[in-house]
Amino acid sequence: MSLTFRRGDVFSSIGNFPVVIPHICNTAGVWGGGFTRSVSNRWHEPEFSYRSMVFRPLGNIQIVQVEENTWIVNIIGQVFHWRRGPPIRYRALEFALNNLVDFVLEIGGTVHMPRIGCGLAGGNWHRIQDIITATLINNGIHVYVYSL
Repeated sequence: MSLTFRRGDVFSSIGNFPVVIPHICNTAGVWGGGFTRSVSNRWHEPEFSYRSMVFRPLGNIQIVQVEENTWIVNIIGQVFHWRRGPPIRYRALEFALNNLVDFVLEIGGTVHMPRIGCGLAGGNWHRIQDIITATLINNGIHVYVYSL
């Protein structure tokens, strides 16, 4: 499997085949900035699911089906208040993506995402790409990364 880069909107990938769209959320329950705004403009379920979490421990995922063949994955991979460095937590992202592998393989899906963790989370794309390769691609999952 491989990593494919595309220009355009990640939501353009939605069709008649299983699509999994992960994105990074914070631990504090704050929703509405970055990619989450785009998600909420299309569906309300991912935000409702995220807000219903009593605790948001780093590394947790929520898989929310939003259409027949489309799932949004809320990844708790960013702290809200931080003192040093960017708010992203790479180990949490790696843990979460490892936990996503079985689901994606079970549904026969592909992963479509923006450059997760590089916006408000402040992550380094090369480091995140290495995590995606080690977790998803090395487990036979094809990943598409979108840039507007």
